[in-house]
This record gives sequence, C-alpha cells and structure tokens, in this order.
Amino acid sequence: MEQDEAVTALGALAHDSRLSIYRTLVKCGPSGLPAGDLAKVVRIGATALSFHLKEMVRAGLIRSWREGRFVRYSVEIEGMRQLLSFLTEDCCDGRPELCSNNNFGASGLCAEACRETDMENDEPYNVLFLCTHNSARSVIAECLMNSLGQGAFNAYSAGSTPRGEVNPFALKILKNHGHKTQGLRSKSWDEFSGEGAPEIDFVFTLCDDAAAETCPVWPGNPITEHWGMPDPSKAEGTDSNKLAAFANTYSLLHYHVTKFVSLAKQDLDAKSMRRKVKEFSEEVRRRNVVGVESLDAEG
Repeated sequence: MEQDEAVTALGALAHDSRLSIYRTLVKCGPSGLPAGDLAKVVRIGATALSFHLKEMVRAGLIRSWREGRFVRYSVEIEGMRQLLSFLTEDCCDGRPELCSNNNFGASGLCAEACRETDMENDEPYNVLFLCTHNSARSVIAECLMNSLGQGAFNAYSAGSTPRGEVNPFALKILKNHGHKTQGLRSKSWDEFSGEGAPEIDFVFTLCDDAAAETCPVWPGNPITEHWGMPDPSKAEGTDSNKLAAFANTYSLLHYHVTKFVSLAKQDLDAKSMRRKVKEFSEEVRRRNVVGVESLDAEG
C-alpha cells in the first residue's frame, strides 16, 4: 500500500458512523451483513448509510455484492491487511516477538502484520458451523466434518438462539448414514467465544439469519464464510417428505464438506487459504441454489 492510499483509507475511517460501520463488519468477517441489517445494528438511516458505504467502498475498506433482493457488505480483508502492514511496517525493528509482548489492545495485530503466517497443518483444524437454532443443518455438517475429516478436523456446531434439541429428522438421517448421534445437542455460540473456548480456524454460517446477525469475536481469528442453504425443517407434508428434505441437505453438505476437506489439506499460506476458501464458498452458495440436481448432473 502506498502512502496516498493509506491516507484515503484512514480519512474514510475518520468519522463516527463510518468507524462504527467498519468495526461492525470486521466483527462479522467475510460473510458480512445486508445493508438493512447493518443500518439496524449501527442505528443509522438508509440515506446516510448509503453515503458512508460508498465512501468506504471507494477507499477500498469494504466490498459489496448482491444476494437476491439484498446488497451485502463485508470488510475487504486484503485492504485491511495492507493497511495494517503499512502502519506497522518495520515495527519493533522487524522483531514481532516484541510486539506480541506489549500490553496494548492490538498486540496480536502488530505481530501478525510483521510476518506472513502459514496455516499450520500439524494440528487438526477447528471448524465451527453456525445456524440460528443449531438443530438441523449445522448439526449434520458437524457430524460430516468429524467423519470425513478423518482426524484432521475437529468440528463443532452452535446457534445464536439454540432450539435446545436436535431435530428428530436430522438425527434419523444421520443414523441412516451410520453416524454416531450420542452427545449431539443444540447449544449457544457463546460457548465458542468465551475464555477457554477452542481457537477456531474456520467458521461457516449455513442459514441467512445467522449470517446476518452480529457475531461474537471468535478466538483464533478464523476464516469466516457463508454457505447459505435452505432449511429442511421448514419442509411440509408427510414424514416421508420431511425426511426427503433432510436427505437432500445431507447430500449437499456431504459434497461440500468432502471438497472442503480436500482444499484445506493443501499446503497453502494464510493469504492463499483465505482466497481459496472464499472462492470455494461462492461455488457452494451457487450449488445450494440449484440443489441436489447439480450434484446428480456431475454423476
């Protein structure tokens, strides 16, 4: 990043509302928020929000994309990384271990910007799947990741407002495919944001409601993406119809998790991993719109 670009970025942040918007989007990670939900969180009118968002897009701080009728915004991760690198260039004379020992709030950021860190592959990756109620999709994804990951992944699931019990059709479809269901439960995502929680490497939201909510700050600075897919628990009709909806969800998640496991096992540095997972997640969302038929077409 050049100095004039840094001045533009910092100038865009030098405003109460824009700083609040940016910090909110940083919290939500790459999945971001729809403009309407962002306005509610930062308590700002639609016209003013639109003005501030345009300024921040122009400065390279955030990005936008359309999802159906909504425009979604998220932090431009590469832009943030470049700004931090510019601000901390040659920090502590190139000795990041001194930065990490400083007693100030951004201790980890300075050390991170002083060196490019790789994704460590000698320890299992911790993966967290999120849905609002943590009763169906996220639980199925948790079981699939723990099974298909073959010890290279520790998978968890949670929700912002957990239902308190796992959907019986989710349990049935998992048992039909030979998964162990003992110990599965619907739980709050607060269990993974507090002291003593495992450091999470990847966070995937599976429902649009969870993606739109203001997420906790996860330990470990994880890669966060959205894998939005239909909720099988909304299926109507006979029990056979409902079970078929869960079978479709299982098939989609099985396909995605299999592909993701292969991707995550590649020897990639942190920057490349984030880019690859982002590209893969865009593919996941496209396939989820088409459904199981797209998998069948591939044979």
